[in-house]
Amino acid sequence: MAKKKRPGRRKHIPQRTCVGCRTVQPKRQMVRIVRSPEGVRVDETGKAAGRGAYLCRRRSCWETALKRRALDHALRTTLTDTEREMLQAYAQELPQELPGEEEGKHTTRSAEQVEREA
Repeated sequence: MAKKKRPGRRKHIPQRTCVGCRTVQPKRQMVRIVRSPEGVRVDETGKAAGRGAYLCRRRSCWETALKRRALDHALRTTLTDTEREMLQAYAQELPQELPGEEEGKHTTRSAEQVEREA
């Protein structure tokens, strides 16, 4: 006999904390940075093996994390100049703030909001 799903049960949405601004957001809205034996890199898939840290898709969070060395701490390593430059170049492609946000004001969307948007 197959299990019946309970009506109205919501799917679990994994949450992660941005190392730049410390807001908690759904994992899919964030960018993962991974430290592996090959070095530190941006993990577009979010599935690469290694120690990971998450950042919002805002340039301001990336700049804060690099300036405060929050990524170094979260990844338990010291970023090389080359890795730091690569991450800064990636951050330059990101918007300063996300559309619909006031400058300097981060908003956190709930799991219900993310579910409705999907």
